[in-house]
Amino acid sequence: MFTFQTRRILSAMVACSTLALAVVAATAAEDKVAADKKKETILIAVLKSEAQPSDKAMACKQLALCGTKDAVPALMSLLADEHLAGWARIALEVIPDAAVDEALRSSLGKLSGRCLIGAINSIGFRHDVKAVEALAAKLKDNDVEIASVAAVALGRIGGDSAAKTLEGALSGAAPAVRSAVAEGCILCAEKQLAAGKADEAARICDLVRKADVPKQRVREATRGAILARKADGVPLLVELLQSADKQMFNLALTVARELPGKGTTDALVSELGKASPERQSLLILAIADRGDATAMPTVLQAAKTGPDLVKVTVVKVLKRLGNVSSVPLLLEAAADENASLATTATEALASLRGKEVDAAIAARLPKVDGKVRKVLLQLVGDRVLTAAIPDVIKATSDADLQVRLQALTALGYAVEFKDIAVLIGRVASPPENAEEAQAAEKALKVACQRMSDTEACAAKLVAAMGSAKVPARVNLLEVLTALGGKKALEAVGAAAANSDTDIQDAGSRLLGEWMTLDAAPVLANLAKTSSDTKFEVRAVRAYIRLLRQFPMKGEERAEMCRTAMAISKRDAEKKLVLEVLLRYPSLDALQLAGATAKIASLKDDASKTALAIAQKIRGKSPQVQELLAQLNMELMKIEILKAEYGAGATMKDVTDTVRKGARGFPLIVLEAATYNDAFGGDPAPGTIKELKIEYRMNGKNGKARFTQNAEILLPKP
Repeated sequence: MFTFQTRRILSAMVACSTLALAVVAATAAEDKVAADKKKETILIAVLKSEAQPSDKAMACKQLALCGTKDAVPALMSLLADEHLAGWARIALEVIPDAAVDEALRSSLGKLSGRCLIGAINSIGFRHDVKAVEALAAKLKDNDVEIASVAAVALGRIGGDSAAKTLEGALSGAAPAVRSAVAEGCILCAEKQLAAGKADEAARICDLVRKADVPKQRVREATRGAILARKADGVPLLVELLQSADKQMFNLALTVARELPGKGTTDALVSELGKASPERQSLLILAIADRGDATAMPTVLQAAKTGPDLVKVTVVKVLKRLGNVSSVPLLLEAAADENASLATTATEALASLRGKEVDAAIAARLPKVDGKVRKVLLQLVGDRVLTAAIPDVIKATSDADLQVRLQALTALGYAVEFKDIAVLIGRVASPPENAEEAQAAEKALKVACQRMSDTEACAAKLVAAMGSAKVPARVNLLEVLTALGGKKALEAVGAAAANSDTDIQDAGSRLLGEWMTLDAAPVLANLAKTSSDTKFEVRAVRAYIRLLRQFPMKGEERAEMCRTAMAISKRDAEKKLVLEVLLRYPSLDALQLAGATAKIASLKDDASKTALAIAQKIRGKSPQVQELLAQLNMELMKIEILKAEYGAGATMKDVTDTVRKGARGFPLIVLEAATYNDAFGGDPAPGTIKELKIEYRMNGKNGKARFTQNAEILLPKP
């Protein structure tokens, strides 16, 4: 326990730490302010200098981050420059000081054209209330674009004064400006609504709706009028829903998603029975987006009585919003002759959430037949409904082949370990129908790979092989291979050594497809003991495949390469091992290549491999020298005098590239697999090319030619 004195000391320490942190934070803040001020001074100096426009533009961007009122005069000096005015306004629009507003207002009488338009835009962006009077004057400007920009800027500023100005101009403005004035009015209305002045917002929107303005503005104002009135706006919404104008109808759908309240939902539902199928579908989507559950019974009824287009739309909605009450309708749609509707409904049933939905699907399975039964079986698999497995097992004996196939597929995805014997039995004693037998094997593979205890699963499969006929045993071996694991490997390995040729053929083939390194010893043993050349070669090549494709430690690969050489009786397989050695170069690989060079029929291939390995490991070490000496090879002084690549008169100088590949050995190894890639492209497309090299080897000159992509081994002069 702490003593009172100890607590006082700890409290003091904490207080000191807190104070220290506060001091550090304050100091950091002070440092940043000072740094920003210093930076601002430098940037202002850039603007005042004779710097390039690009440098001044960059300075303006930086001042947007650190500028203060001190930067305003320098920035304002650029507003009349058409090239830099926009950059200056980037900073002016975000500097939080009234000096900016004063400066921009004062510029209105000094600027013209595009520069004036930009300044007006910036005033609108900053919502400068004091600029209303000056902007009102600009509404009468002879330049249509200036007057239009002023109208929109007034709308962005908002407030009673701006609204009154725009209302006054709405009827008297020139036709070319009237659309912008209407836009300004609508912006004012939005600000009034945000400020809680809904009646005023509705009034302004109504003025625009009745004015002689473009339809786009009328639509925008109508939206504002409805939203401002809230529940009282529903009659106007209904008017739009019944409009023959497609754009007005689409506007109504948009507003219906924004306007809260039961009245809006009721209006949409009411229009369902009156609208065309196309509009019904759009109304249903709007209802769904509102998420109002009270409308779902009407929506479901539309799906029962409406045309296919409406049914498909309802099903799509139920995929997102449906629940257990939607199951009967969706099942009916899933069995429909309309393939698109059936597919969408099945997907919706698979995606519905909740245990109640699972229970409803499982409860219906034993009570239905035909297409609905097939759909339910598919759902058992899609939703992994283990409670329905007893009924699915019964369905595997149904008189309808398609039901049996769907039941087998469902078992693959949903069966539990305690019932997997059902599928094993179907594979061990396959049905006469080939399609059904294939479905059973596929389902068994899926089911086995799902099981948590794969070894226990493999044990059941191995046990079933004992009494199965040869074709069925082969199928079970296929499943074991897909499953993998210790017991499966033992069974497949034993099959590869079986006295029955068909079993032996399947076992050796499947070992060649094994996807883990633990198959290597089994393959090596098979290669050593098999009396059939076909199976022996298959085992060796499968062993080399593992060696070539799988990641492993260097010493492990070297040991496997030695084993591969030992079990390979033919030169063809030994050459494959040499390829592996070259792919994974090391001292061990060089040593094994050297040993292989003692075989007369492989001397040339092994020697070339050894040289290439030595080059790849950049070997000048005593070990490399010693290994090469055993091959009667020594490091040479090789100089590449000239190298050209191409065809006919089209030759490309590649001397430097070839020199990089010459490292003291006759074999030159390029950095890329093909000449074109190594030499930076194809100098003569569509023709056979050659590489010409002039060189000096240990002081003696030589020349050599190599056909495109041939191995580059320089002959001794």
